[in-house]
Amino acid sequence: MKTVDINSPEFQQEFLKTEKFAHKTVEQFGWAFHPDEEIVERVLKGLTNNKVLYGKRFCPCFPVEEKDGKYVSSDNRICPCPQAIKDEIPNEGVCHCGIFCTPEYAANYQKEHPKKHAEEVEGLSVAELEEILQKEQILGHELELLLKAREKGLLNFKLIDIREPFEHQMMRIKGTDKLLPISRVQYDLDEWMKLKDERIIIYCHVGSRSGYLQRALEAQLGFDKVGNLTYGIADYPGEIERG
Repeated sequence: MKTVDINSPEFQQEFLKTEKFAHKTVEQFGWAFHPDEEIVERVLKGLTNNKVLYGKRFCPCFPVEEKDGKYVSSDNRICPCPQAIKDEIPNEGVCHCGIFCTPEYAANYQKEHPKKHAEEVEGLSVAELEEILQKEQILGHELELLLKAREKGLLNFKLIDIREPFEHQMMRIKGTDKLLPISRVQYDLDEWMKLKDERIIIYCHVGSRSGYLQRALEAQLGFDKVGNLTYGIADYPGEIERG
């Protein structure tokens, strides 16, 4: 399976093209870039990665599959996707991946999205922590608390990054135990099966790919202890590692 080196000349050249494409898209629709520059950079690199690998700027928040000799994305998510143009940005102010938004959304982002802190739920008992760990959908501030509890030996679980290697290299949640990209599930099946009897939490950029994989693991492989970081690393308020 082909992989992409984000430091290669090929990737860097395509990244510049993707940046120009994104700026033209913003101008065309009268949108704005998300005020969080890290979100913008991650999505731009995801779009570039898909362009290099698959020949199209598929949305990096959704899995890409090969069908009948062609690469396709869930719900035809090719940037700028119809869902963002017709529904997400007009109604929610921001696209699913977070790169594009309305100027009003950008201006009010800090006020409308107060940061969540794990301190809001400090002092929970082990039983209450276990209850959070058993949830299928876990919020960013909840994961931060679970990781703190794990450091103290109160809980046991594995945190799995299912994004692509270049995304993991850019940034990852401190405490991540493994990188098992969703694009390589069929190749890493043995590694996944070793985790079947353990409690695991999986995450991606904004929760779409990990949600898709969560359902697949449960339906196709019989997993029953998988938690999904609902809004992905983009919503995680805790410590991030880079490089």
